[in-house]
Amino acid sequence: MAIVKAFKGLRPPVEIAAKLASRPYDVMNSEEARVEAAGNEVSLLRVTKAEIDLPAGTDEHSQAVYDKVVENFNLFKSKGWLVKDDEPKLYVYAQTMDGRTQYGIVGCTHVDDYFNNNIKKHELTRKEKEDDRMIHVNITNANVEPVFFAYPANEEIDCIVASVVSQKPVYDFVAKEDGFGHQFWVIDDKATISRIEEIFATQIPSLYVADGHHRTAAAARVGQERKKNNPNHTGNEEYNYFMAVIFPDTQLKIIDYNRVVKDLNGLSEEEFLQRLSAIFSVEKMGSEIYKPARLHEFSMYLAGSWYRLTAKDGTYNDNDPIGVLDVTILSDNVLNKVLGIEDLRTSKRIDFVGGIRGLGELKRRVDNGEMKVAFALYPVSMQQLINIADSGNIMPPKTTWFEPKLRSGLVVHELI
Repeated sequence: MAIVKAFKGLRPPVEIAAKLASRPYDVMNSEEARVEAAGNEVSLLRVTKAEIDLPAGTDEHSQAVYDKVVENFNLFKSKGWLVKDDEPKLYVYAQTMDGRTQYGIVGCTHVDDYFNNNIKKHELTRKEKEDDRMIHVNITNANVEPVFFAYPANEEIDCIVASVVSQKPVYDFVAKEDGFGHQFWVIDDKATISRIEEIFATQIPSLYVADGHHRTAAAARVGQERKKNNPNHTGNEEYNYFMAVIFPDTQLKIIDYNRVVKDLNGLSEEEFLQRLSAIFSVEKMGSEIYKPARLHEFSMYLAGSWYRLTAKDGTYNDNDPIGVLDVTILSDNVLNKVLGIEDLRTSKRIDFVGGIRGLGELKRRVDNGEMKVAFALYPVSMQQLINIADSGNIMPPKTTWFEPKLRSGLVVHELI
């Protein structure tokens, strides 16, 4: 079963919460972060991407940046921009996008659950990215940014959350960068906190990493190392836990994650279409943007035209949690066998475009000559994600895109 526990959160005063809360560190580059935080001294980007307070071009992994992280984090606390709750709390964080709201419980999850697979993963991580986030956790002694988890929906938790959110939220704002609504409640009642903890400990068999695999791995590794290096380790230390926002699976929606490719691997457009016809039923749809409508249907943009590609029998296996995925069909049959892209993680010939940017972004990147062809995929379902994680399998790279992204800074978990 999964452990979820209350903690003494560091939180901003109400009057600056909307200005302090920022998008996650990994959804923008340094220059975009510099622009986003301009004129805002309380933006948490000054902690999560502290290179913005150093000269342009500074290596974001340099010691100077890590020193600035510590300096700025300490400043935020000394200035009262982040203030610690007196008692351990749980919290509810709601996000609203396109009229749909999802409600997550903010609590601490256990390092051991990551290593014993009670926290289940569906992506591989890269050590260099884990190492960077480990440094950030170690030097701040905090999980400054939460990770995004899912859990099998539970009726009693739904009822508790509904009762909490019937009250006025502590924070309530619409982020100017994306227009998404963010609301935040503090659960003060000890009996309610205890009951939520008990339900997770006795009724929720697993948690699932939705977004933030590198931050999750980094936080778990920090806890593991501190345990190993502490001869007086008791198991009660705060470093045994890391912060997550945990949403019921029934409320989450995965959006598409699409691909653009620089060339046709030496094929002419006619030869490429002919090769595709062995894998798909290929229909030319014209110049208007065409979006896939169902599983095993793709759209492709090539030479000013959109095409509907419907996978033929034999190109997928609906009885296999990986073989059923449209990213598998595309990766195995087109990107690898036709276009010669063997490693999606390292190839410079392919790029990935989150569906939040719209299919117009695919068209733009082909029309301007940067890319030769674009593929849009039907989104993976939460059930497919859970099936893969439960079976111990790993999804192909860049399969899932969750939106809205969690705002960082509404609450921070200190390890001390």
